[in-house]
Amino acid sequence: MEQTHTTHQGAATPGAQRRVLVVEDDATIVEAVSARLRAEGFLVQTATDGPAAVEAAEAWQPDLMVLDVMLPGFDGLEVCRRVQAQRPVPVLMLTARDDETDMLVGLGVGADDYMTKPFSMRELAARVHVLLRRVERAALAAVTPRSGILRLGELEIDHAQRRVRVRAEDVHLTPTEFDLLVCLANTPRAVLSREQLLAEVWDWADASGTRTVDSHIKALRRKIGAERIRTVHGVGYALETPAP
Repeated sequence: MEQTHTTHQGAATPGAQRRVLVVEDDATIVEAVSARLRAEGFLVQTATDGPAAVEAAEAWQPDLMVLDVMLPGFDGLEVCRRVQAQRPVPVLMLTARDDETDMLVGLGVGADDYMTKPFSMRELAARVHVLLRRVERAALAAVTPRSGILRLGELEIDHAQRRVRVRAEDVHLTPTEFDLLVCLANTPRAVLSREQLLAEVWDWADASGTRTVDSHIKALRRKIGAERIRTVHGVGYALETPAP
């Protein structure tokens, strides 16, 4: 494994001093991703198999992981499960297969976002910054009281604690899923386009990312109930609420 404490000349980048663990067994991809992230001002460490990734995550305590699904030892899904059990950390998952099932499984074990190979280094860097900003917002929200708890029928959203309950039962959401639900809940029954959700939740304006929205919506439905999120074909999604 490799570790660097060298940042890009010109410091003061948004990623300065943030730690990113890149887990990938393809040497070319590791080199390209690491070089781009270092150029963005991140500290980078790498691992090339499942056991080494879990060990590095425990020892180095990264702020974020870029994690390939297919790895020697055990796969990225198992890495994600084990790492999240130790300590929650945002995960950007890489997959070689454009398979929605793989994406949903990845989101289900704690990944926050995914990218399908091949991908642009510019987009990967942008998504890393977005995930880290979301973590910062979540930490700020935790210490900034927000009035009340939003209740929409049997769905309850506690902004201060970033907790969600359905029928008084806690529902575990990833930070991305929570932000997506809050975005929909801010205007219940109003239809938000995929592009709006992508811009609001991911800070990402490129329409090529709308499939990410679709996959997160599916994962969210599985957790809070499919009937609570309505699809408006060709437009986007709306959070359903009980009739007054």
